[in-house]
Amino acid sequence: MLCPLLDSSFSRYSYGFRPGCRGHDAVRRINECHREGYRWSVDIDLKSFFDKVPQARALEARSERLDGDGPVVRLIKRYLQAGYVELGAYHDTPEGMPQGGPLSPLLSNLVLDALDKELEARGRRFARYADDCSGLPAPRKATACPP
Repeated sequence: MLCPLLDSSFSRYSYGFRPGCRGHDAVRRINECHREGYRWSVDIDLKSFFDKVPQARALEARSERLDGDGPVVRLIKRYLQAGYVELGAYHDTPEGMPQGGPLSPLLSNLVLDALDKELEARGRRFARYADDCSGLPAPRKATACPP
């Protein structure tokens, strides 16, 4: 239910964990830009993204797009802060989100959409798949990659 509600607001250059999108689409985007004159691409991987993403930022991103501090946001907050049990011992989760959890793909797109929007605002060409991103510096010839 949340995915259709939020997906249409995400950048069209975000290809991870979205209906009808796959890694091949991100590669195709970068290849299109290379054919248009961009010679180099920069691969970015946000190390330990799922382990280290600030929960406050994730909650803020959800509140902005959903119902403020309504029941859905409160439920997601509880999901993030539920903790985990390992070898019989309970551990708090003051940061990060469960990697592989059912909500994590959607939550990661919510958080990283701010990065996508900033790259778009700066006129940068990029393709993002989950927490991996390829960005392209200025082209070597005058033709620019179409958005």
